[in-house]
Parts: sequence; structure tokens; C-alpha cells
Amino acid sequence: LYWLEVVADFPCLEKGSFDLAYLTEVDPLWNDDELTLILNPDAVLFANPVAIAACAADCVAASLGFGIREMFWCAGCQGGLYPLNGHVPYHMGGVRTAALMAQRLTAKMHRELLAWGWHGRAGLCGPYFEPVMDKTAYKTQLTYPTPATDKESGRCCQPFGRTTVTWGAGKEYPVKGEDFAFMLFRKRNCCVGY
Repeated sequence: LYWLEVVADFPCLEKGSFDLAYLTEVDPLWNDDELTLILNPDAVLFANPVAIAACAADCVAASLGFGIREMFWCAGCQGGLYPLNGHVPYHMGGVRTAALMAQRLTAKMHRELLAWGWHGRAGLCGPYFEPVMDKTAYKTQLTYPTPATDKESGRCCQPFGRTTVTWGAGKEYPVKGEDFAFMLFRKRNCCVGY
């Protein structure tokens, strides 16, 4: 709305520049597990069966509402969030893998301080540094190849980690339906006083 100049002076609108240009193709950390350890050395702590098994609780919580904020190493029903790169060693299905990649890229952008926090008490008056992503602040909506326009269980957007069994069924098909795009929604609190 701000870019269209429909609303000119409203303090809760972000007046920053608009940028879609985060290209993983030119990011050397996106395709290299060892190099990614520079950015997230804590991945070593969560690369074990016990930490991954704990993600089952996050999966249940995300499927019923939102994921568990304190379990930042989990991507809900998509598995583990670490390493913060594009390497997925096993095929889980197109929609599920794409949802995991969306979570990983968002977490990576937080770690690189390209994405900041805008929610909660700390975000009332402006953005704040949030190097560890709060997954409860994000929701996604599938836009390609088959847009998720119908509400499923009264919901049109899915929080990070929600199972793709309910909303992702039938969204992947051969040839043209193997690439995915999501609309990413971020929670933002704002304090306006006149």
C-alpha cells in the first residue's frame, strides 16, 4: 500500500526498499555443508538422533497450531532445520521439501541478519536483531504450481512446520508441477499513538 501511495503517512507500514534478489545460486554457503558450518556451527549439536526425535513434539504442535519456539532446531513435520543450506539428503516429496527449504532460507536470512524480528514487545516500535528465527512469526501459502486458495480446516495459510499431508496433497504433478513457490507472511506488531 505504501508503494502504491494509497496510504502515505502511517507509521506501521514498512517504508524500506522492496527486494526479491536473494539468489541461492550465487550463495556459496547454500550448496556446501562444510562451508555452512561457518554460519551455523551449532548444527553439530543438533545432528543426532535424539535431537531429531524431539522434533516429533514440534510436529504435533505445529499441526495443531504453531511450532514450539524453544525448539528452534526443528522444522516441525519437515524434520530438522539444520544445516541452513539447500542440501536435503533424502526425498520426502516435493511440497514437504519445498516447505523445508522455505524455512531454512528464512532461518539463514535471520542468521545473516538480513531478516529481523518485528513481533512481540521488542518489535512494537521497530525491528530488532533476531539471529535465531522465531518460527511462530511466519506462515506460508503455496502459490505455484497449484495455488492454495481454498481454506483447509478454516485456514488458508500454514505456519512453519505444519504437516503437508492435509494441505499439500495433490499439489505436485509431473513435468510442470515439480517447482514450488510460496507467499511468506511475517507477523508484525506495531504501536500507534496519536
